[in-house]
Amino acid sequence: MPPNKPVEGSPAAKAARLKAVRLEREGDLAGAFDAYQQAVALAPSDPELLMALADLASRLEMHEQAVGLWAHLSLSDPDGSATALGHARALVAAGRFAEAMDVLQGALQLHPQEPRLWTTLGLALTYAGRAREALTFFDEAVRLGPSLPGGLYNRGLAHCDLAELAEAQADFAAAAQVARKGPERATIEFSQATVALARGDLAAGWTLYEKRLSPDWPRSVTFQAPGRRLGPSDPLAGRTLLVLAEQGIGDEIMFANLLPDLTGELGPSGRLILAVEPRLVELFRRSFPTAEVAAHATQRVGGRARRQVATPISGRVDLWTPLASLAQRLRPTLQAFPRRPFLQADPTRVEHWKRWLGEGASVGLTWRSGKLTGERQRFYPALEDWAGLLRTPGAQWVNLQYGDCEDELDALGGLAGVEIRRPPGLNIKDDIDDLAALCTALDLVVSVQNATGALAGACGASTIFVAGPGSWTQLGQAYMPWYADAVVCATDTFADWTPALTAAAAELRNKLGPRPV
Repeated sequence: MPPNKPVEGSPAAKAARLKAVRLEREGDLAGAFDAYQQAVALAPSDPELLMALADLASRLEMHEQAVGLWAHLSLSDPDGSATALGHARALVAAGRFAEAMDVLQGALQLHPQEPRLWTTLGLALTYAGRAREALTFFDEAVRLGPSLPGGLYNRGLAHCDLAELAEAQADFAAAAQVARKGPERATIEFSQATVALARGDLAAGWTLYEKRLSPDWPRSVTFQAPGRRLGPSDPLAGRTLLVLAEQGIGDEIMFANLLPDLTGELGPSGRLILAVEPRLVELFRRSFPTAEVAAHATQRVGGRARRQVATPISGRVDLWTPLASLAQRLRPTLQAFPRRPFLQADPTRVEHWKRWLGEGASVGLTWRSGKLTGERQRFYPALEDWAGLLRTPGAQWVNLQYGDCEDELDALGGLAGVEIRRPPGLNIKDDIDDLAALCTALDLVVSVQNATGALAGACGASTIFVAGPGSWTQLGQAYMPWYADAVVCATDTFADWTPALTAAAAELRNKLGPRPV
């Protein structure tokens, strides 16, 4: 039965469908998913219900369940472009890129004029680290559907993956012109922000970066805070300012670069309150001793993340702001970035780790993020790519990788023929304060762009970042402006990490100095 011909269900199925549509419109995606499941149980052969359920599964990052639903739909509609497109998109989201390409190539034989199929094939190639090849398919998508933003926007993403930022900027601008208002346009505008920042255009970049707070942006967070939101020209002298840290823990650490400047603006009679991730509270209390530091908490309310202060704070709050919004005010130019450490590790624990490390040049290593699903797989070198760097003479390697990585550590050590020491008793993921002390005690840190690398840089550790192409946090520079002593070794394409790791090995040899013959 074609998917555009729904089966008439029972009154109970219709009621469940209406409930699901209402909850989805209100932003309660989890509730809508449950309601659609009820409707499907009552009308299991209704393809519209199955499509809606599969789409919500993807939006809730239930990727394998979405793949299964779309595969089921494809059995009853093997030649349909809509089912092939949905199936392929779910496979891409699940990181099953080769399977997605197979589905799309079959569908394009039947529907060669469908631009969304070409776009999704290009996206699968981009996420598989083959952005150069993907451009051909995006060009065809744009030719067939010039008024559709998908081909333009995703071609811009491919250009970003190739460090072709001017081309990416042009594609994003064109996509924004034809995009509908709502999530589609907000997503494009946020990408425009990161490209502007990656090119070093801080004035435009920080302005557009405020789009992350738009309720239309799918990953936006709302803030519940006392007082009034800080405006661009509001004076701070003598006021009480609440700053809510935002995004992931690595972002909270990086944007803490802004906080020392607030002391001068608030003056002796002003007061600063910080709300940070609970794991950061002790470290921030030590680093900003004149501030009151509390934990924040994030809940999902009506399908949207809401962040607020989780622990009691004292006194009245005059103004509040999301942390990253201070960048417009405090870091309008590259010259405004001070090259200084801004987080202070516990000196007693630093000495503890120095005793454990002993003699020789100790180098910390972290090689991936904690999340490697779907498109994120391409952001980090494969384990075997690290072997040459790990063989650098004179380096005594220390693990800084969080999460379950014992098998990877054994594999890395075996590939390179080196020992990677495990810091005893340290929970790298959760004990951020002690991890900061270890990073400070090390001679060097080699890191991908993750929370541990941000922590090392913020504490003033000499850090070598192994980065992908066109990273916006570099702000158009060959180094990390956020940190006191951080260089970046970047690749020009995710398809080949050799240039970045070769440069990192050379930088490491240079920092370690000549070895005795």
